Amino acid sequence: FCLAATAAFAQNKPITVADIWTRYSFYPRGASGFDFRNDGTSFVKQEGKTAESLSLATFSIATGEKTGELMSVADTKKPWESYELTDDETQILYATDGEPLYRHSSINNFFVYNIKNKTAQAVSENGKQRLATLNPSGTKVAFVRDNNLYIKDLASNKEAQATTDGKHNAIINGAADWVYEEEFSMERAFYWSPDGSKIAFLRFDETAVKEFTLTNYDQQLYPVWSSFKYPKAGEKNATVTCHIIDVASGKISKLDVPADIAKNEHYIPKIQWTKDPSKLILMTLNRHQNDLNTWVIDVNTNKNTLLFNEKSKSYVDVAPGTEVRDNMKFTNDGKNFLWLSEADGYFHIYKYDMNGKSVQLTKGKYDVTKIYGIDEKNGLIYYQAAQESPMQREIYTVSLEGKKNKKITTEKGWNDAEFSKTFEFYILKHSTINSPNAITVMNAAGKKLRDIELNAALRAKMTDYKVQPIEFFDFKTSEGVSLNAWMMKPVGFDKTKKYPVLMHVYGGPNSQQVTDKWESFDYWWYQMLAQQGYVVVTVDGRGTGARGNEFKAVTYNQLGKLECADQIEGAKYLGKLPYIDATRIGIWGWSFGGYMSLLAILKGNDVFKTAIAVAPVTNWKWYDSIYTERFLTTPEENKTGYEENSPINFADRLKGNLLLVAGDADDNVHYQNSAEMATALLEANKQFQFFAYPNKNHSITGGNARAHLYNMMTNFLKEKL
Repeated sequence: FCLAATAAFAQNKPITVADIWTRYSFYPRGASGFDFRNDGTSFVKQEGKTAESLSLATFSIATGEKTGELMSVADTKKPWESYELTDDETQILYATDGEPLYRHSSINNFFVYNIKNKTAQAVSENGKQRLATLNPSGTKVAFVRDNNLYIKDLASNKEAQATTDGKHNAIINGAADWVYEEEFSMERAFYWSPDGSKIAFLRFDETAVKEFTLTNYDQQLYPVWSSFKYPKAGEKNATVTCHIIDVASGKISKLDVPADIAKNEHYIPKIQWTKDPSKLILMTLNRHQNDLNTWVIDVNTNKNTLLFNEKSKSYVDVAPGTEVRDNMKFTNDGKNFLWLSEADGYFHIYKYDMNGKSVQLTKGKYDVTKIYGIDEKNGLIYYQAAQESPMQREIYTVSLEGKKNKKITTEKGWNDAEFSKTFEFYILKHSTINSPNAITVMNAAGKKLRDIELNAALRAKMTDYKVQPIEFFDFKTSEGVSLNAWMMKPVGFDKTKKYPVLMHVYGGPNSQQVTDKWESFDYWWYQMLAQQGYVVVTVDGRGTGARGNEFKAVTYNQLGKLECADQIEGAKYLGKLPYIDATRIGIWGWSFGGYMSLLAILKGNDVFKTAIAVAPVTNWKWYDSIYTERFLTTPEENKTGYEENSPINFADRLKGNLLLVAGDADDNVHYQNSAEMATALLEANKQFQFFAYPNKNHSITGGNARAHLYNMMTNFLKEKL
């Protein structure tokens, strides 16, 4: 095997971890950041290779020709980190000097730039701000600072404090707490009314939520501790209420909470104004997350009306990944909106009126995965779906009456798009698992107008390095379940020889790894392993997405059990193939995948020789309330589901080789998980390798950390697999 691998390796340009994670030699070129303008024919895009040369320029969508410049560092005197045009496109709100808070949030200095006058006005001189947002007319800015909401009048330059009770680790006004940010993708929790006269906001009372403390050892004499409120499974959540600010008077009123969601055993995963400035949509979800109510509240009378209710035997999926839930799509007249629901067992588009009457617009045994928007001029809805295969995505149109369903993409693989505001043009991004993104400009009829980025240089490198093609396959488990998978064979593959195999797993609910879509960095690591004589395989087990609710929700209340069984079944299937060495099967994963890898080598100790678990959950009672209870309910209600599917309870089963890795500043999957797993393995007298990255969070990035990690994993596989 060693001689054969060496001979094959010599015939190919070798890939190294430094190429992937230090020099970023295989980084694909993209074309993100299209900010389409109101005219429907042009867009704004950021230019400049350095911070000092940044500019925002306008371009023709059809030709790509530069048509003007809106803002540059020469005007702002400081580079920006993000920007947003006002609705009338006369001003730009931009952010500088960012400091991270949690995984997704930050505080910044915000400025409002007047395009005509080429002048920038600071949103506040009294400290950094969060979530600055202009009112619809662009005359005022609301923002959060020190957990309070503020309103700045741009004309008078006066700043008014709207709330006064904000306090760290106690009360948050207008911003989400940690768990809402992580699990509902909610960071900003305030919204201007359509006429700018009011602001609706959520207030989080975290007083009763227990704190979690992280330790920073960054070359300081004494460590620095930072504590934040983190509700774990079964523990108290923040009390969340909804309030209205009358901007003119500053008066704040609290909206009534419907009686059936009292006692704080509920969430408010969404608030959104309707087109009527007196009507607010407010969604409430019970703590079990299987009963969703959507209310219309008259903010003038405080009267609430139930618009619709959605129940599930498992959970109603309002998590990230179904974009329409993050942005309910209203028609221009405000009389109807689109909603994505699994009511018939698959995600489909429903059109609701403001009385709660609905019509299903798409049907079939497939999932709609994204709604792009409504072209009202032509009465069409543009959406993405996995209609032809759960491993692919196509783009379709359907009329507002549910007719004229038409596919507008022609290429197999993964299709995604950004549409101009008039839907006359769209930017199509297409890739397959074996070919990087090709980004093109299309017109509404589906005709290609021009190429933006074909990643020609990266495709040439794929030829230079003689990359191995990834092949899709499927197999049936002993329970008769058909699972999708892919395989990358070694360089110089010889079907008469036997090879070791590394399986990669994520496996979390509604996730997918087996897709006909380009994946960047790990793809090249797997190519590197293929050069060194390994087979690499990924299997999507039960619980993963785009195969309907029955396939996804079968893991309910037993999270990890069936998913792990399917990885073990996958390994057994591979072990029977004539070219796989059944005694040399390994598995690795990160986060939920790290959890799965641990569970697999413990419960499948007769199948897996080696496992690598990065940032794993090791006991579900240590993870956050919203995510964990969505799939397992609470530890008190489902003791068996927690105990039988938490790796820490099976430490004594370890037989093979285990590498356990974590960042000790992980605010998501706490270092506690890995530390307690290490303790359980020690108590069981099991040998394993453990590495902690100081001051690194869940992504283990910064400096040499990522390259170090992949070198360590590579060396571990060479030695142990």
